[in-house]
Amino acid sequence: MTPRLSSPVWSMWLRLWHRFAEAERTGFLEGARYFAPSLPAVFSWGLVTGVAMSKSVLTVPEAIGMSLLVYAGSAQLAALPLFAAGLPIWTVWLTAAVVNLRFVIFSAALQPHFSYMPLFRRTIMGSFNGDLHFVYFMQRYGNQIGYTPGKEGFFWGMALTNFTMWQVSSIVGILLASLFPDSWGLGLAGTMALIPVMIATITSRSTMLAVVVSSVLALLFFDLPYRLSLVVAVVGAIAAGMASDELANRATLRAIRARNRVSKGGVGGVGKSGESR
Repeated sequence: MTPRLSSPVWSMWLRLWHRFAEAERTGFLEGARYFAPSLPAVFSWGLVTGVAMSKSVLTVPEAIGMSLLVYAGSAQLAALPLFAAGLPIWTVWLTAAVVNLRFVIFSAALQPHFSYMPLFRRTIMGSFNGDLHFVYFMQRYGNQIGYTPGKEGFFWGMALTNFTMWQVSSIVGILLASLFPDSWGLGLAGTMALIPVMIATITSRSTMLAVVVSSVLALLFFDLPYRLSLVVAVVGAIAAGMASDELANRATLRAIRARNRVSKGGVGGVGKSGESR
């Protein structure tokens, strides 16, 4: 039954919504719309993670609790074999921390954009950060450092849309895992669903170079323990992208200087020709 506009719950949410500035509300809706095309891929990957957790040694309540509290698909999947092997909890924590080291890099990249916020708010934002909407955010606001109206709303629009879809798909996978036989190859399906989304983020030469470098490094260091290959790939991708951007900026600067020299030479030649007459 659809809640009436006069219901207390609806009024409470409406008042909360209007507490935010109009620019942030507009940014929130824009971020949600911007992220919407990625929802099928997020649903597939969340479903795969939920099925994997349900078929591991975790009980259904433990799997749901892990999904809600951890909210990190790679770390969750990396921890499952360690739980099954009965390894000490510190090993599980260490593995999850190593797998998620890329978020330290992501947070460092976001820090200049939200440095004006209190530490508590920045910590909450970091907890909801994710791979896809980090990439989308940097594509949109990468060069706009500091406060920009609507920027925080745009981040939260993507972050909460991603979080909601992830939790829904993950819990569906946990509860209905018995309906998905292993022969279906859901792990491969989830990976294949993410590939088109990642390809759509390649919008420049530096991004393409970062993708190539990270792919090569991930394959070369695949056998490293604790999935350290992910960390190596992320660091290599960032270094390659930064180097490419720096080389492109230098090439642009050299071209501008060359044009300036040519234009100055042309002006000088005209001046001398006029004097000779």
